[in-house]
Amino acid sequence: MQEPLLGAEGPDYDTFPEKPPPSPGERTRVGVLQSKRVLLAAFAAVLGNFSFGYSLVYASPVIPALEHSLDPNLSLTKTQASWFGSVFTLGAAAGGLSAMVLNDLLGRKLSIMFSALPSVAGYAFMAGAHGLWMLLLGRMLTGFAGGLTAACIPVYVSEIAPPGVRGALGATPQLMAVFGSLSLYALGLLLPWRWLAVAGEGPVLVMILLLSFMPNSPRFLLSRGRDSEALQALTWLRGADADIRWEFEQIQDNVRKQSSRMSWAEARDPHMYRPITIALVMRFLQQLTGITPILVYLQSIFDSTAVLLLPKYDAAIVGAVRLLSVLIAAVTMDLAGRKALLFVSGATMFAANLTLGLYVHFGPKALTPNSTMGMESVPVAGTEQPLVTPTSYLTLVPLLATMLFIMGYAMGWGPITWLLMAEILPLRARGVASGLCVLVSWLTAFALTKSFLPVVNAFGLQAPFFFFAAVCLVNLAFTGCCVPETKGRSLEQIESFFHSGRSVLH
Repeated sequence: MQEPLLGAEGPDYDTFPEKPPPSPGERTRVGVLQSKRVLLAAFAAVLGNFSFGYSLVYASPVIPALEHSLDPNLSLTKTQASWFGSVFTLGAAAGGLSAMVLNDLLGRKLSIMFSALPSVAGYAFMAGAHGLWMLLLGRMLTGFAGGLTAACIPVYVSEIAPPGVRGALGATPQLMAVFGSLSLYALGLLLPWRWLAVAGEGPVLVMILLLSFMPNSPRFLLSRGRDSEALQALTWLRGADADIRWEFEQIQDNVRKQSSRMSWAEARDPHMYRPITIALVMRFLQQLTGITPILVYLQSIFDSTAVLLLPKYDAAIVGAVRLLSVLIAAVTMDLAGRKALLFVSGATMFAANLTLGLYVHFGPKALTPNSTMGMESVPVAGTEQPLVTPTSYLTLVPLLATMLFIMGYAMGWGPITWLLMAEILPLRARGVASGLCVLVSWLTAFALTKSFLPVVNAFGLQAPFFFFAAVCLVNLAFTGCCVPETKGRSLEQIESFFHSGRSVLH
């Protein structure tokens, strides 16, 4: 009889040994965080995620501004607004596709640095735009850079981080993406849309400068036969006084076992396709929760519902809540474990999406519906919705429910999905598979973001929220039956588990 994958740990079933055999590496792990170099290398890399988060939500304050633009070449129609919001995800999908090659060809660090070229060019096009084509091209280029970094940065961070703090460091890509989004919302209160694009150039340039002094991934260097460089990189990361022999030998042994690239025949091997399938499905389900269309159209969503505060202030508040939630996840991920946070995250998002759907369906209408959404001017499904003044406390519901959704996402399915992708993918397939995960993720995001406004106009704003709520229930079931607990395990231990022959399904 096949065993279930990664059930609750107990005396009869244990995912991994609770404690690995004593080794010199155990004695050095306590002092690893004292080496600020690991943190510096991670920070330099995740500046790319800051730019990604910034550019992802760039459309949120810009779409309302361009809809009312006096320049006929820049004024957006409903269809053009949906393309401006969604074309970023097409670029991100292309970036994920390119990462399947660049991750293993250039290495993790150089691939991250390469992403600066399309990012800088994209911001320049948007800052100097005098026509729709320049806006769309700029969005696509920044999306390409975001997709490339989304595939490369989690892998780089996971490969330089020691097991004991990989959860906390693994949350930093999502943390910086959230901080980037919050920065955009905050600057959107102060700057016109062209200067928002100019401001996006700064973090990219700082990233290039810092990464120039950082080492490449020791695992990548070993996979290319550059053993001496790998030893120097690991020594730099752990500190000159650390005993890295055990860790280096463990990585070296694992790399030797996987000295060649994965073939298509090997892709049918369970120890290869199981972790890849888990990572792919998690990225697919992550996007189906609705996170991307909600972030991209956040201000427009608030414009179309009765809200107490101005929509642009609501968007900034939601960004701050998202940042706080990721900070909580980073602190608790190595304490509570990945699966516990995924369960809490999925349940919270379900409650939030259901609340938003019910509020839109039965609650009050906005007095001045937004032109982009264009669907609240008539009662939905024959339900007479009362008009309310902005002083009604009932109008806090959209803001509170959105804050709850963002909090749930940022505490679990946001950062942990990226972290697990980097943790469970086999070394031989890590570069290609991480790019494939990002490709699937952003193609799904494009489909959702492009169809969001047409669906809202056809069926009402409550329809997508009810769909997102149903997906959250699927996420809970998938977490329970298929997602591994990787807390405190080395990448080599995790990979050994998938070699053990245990089945993914019951």
